[in-house]
Amino acid sequence: MSALTRRPASIVMMTIGVACVIAGGLVAAVTDPLSLAVGSWAAAYLVLVAGVAQVAYGALQQPLAPRPVSSGIIVAETVFWNAGNAAVLAGTAASLPFAVDAGGVLLVIALILFLLAVRGAAAAHRWWLWVYRALTAILLVSIPVGLTLAHLRA
Repeated sequence: MSALTRRPASIVMMTIGVACVIAGGLVAAVTDPLSLAVGSWAAAYLVLVAGVAQVAYGALQQPLAPRPVSSGIIVAETVFWNAGNAAVLAGTAASLPFAVDAGGVLLVIALILFLLAVRGAAAAHRWWLWVYRALTAILLVSIPVGLTLAHLRA
């Protein structure tokens, strides 16, 4: 499936991801002048997790999936992903580790949906499928690390 035939929901997912990258840049710009305690972490999180990862999933999912991913699934992924990221960011900023935990659960649900969407992908896309799964594995491993750090810092 080419980029021109992506479902509108995938385009929305990628657009939100780009907006998160821009927001991360803005947070980075005001972190020092406003003395934001978790500003540099929040900027990196917005750019890498909320932004780049979301753009990657939005861009790769449809071309890798063995059959078109329904707009409903993409909307669910987008809602879980962004609600999870919002909970992690807000929980971290407010030193509320249980909010971070809730965000982590939402992110895991989204990651499972992302994996299920490409189950049975064609061997012709082996390299990109490996990248997609590696991104998911890295995120899945980093979630419990982040949750542990949230509790230790609270």
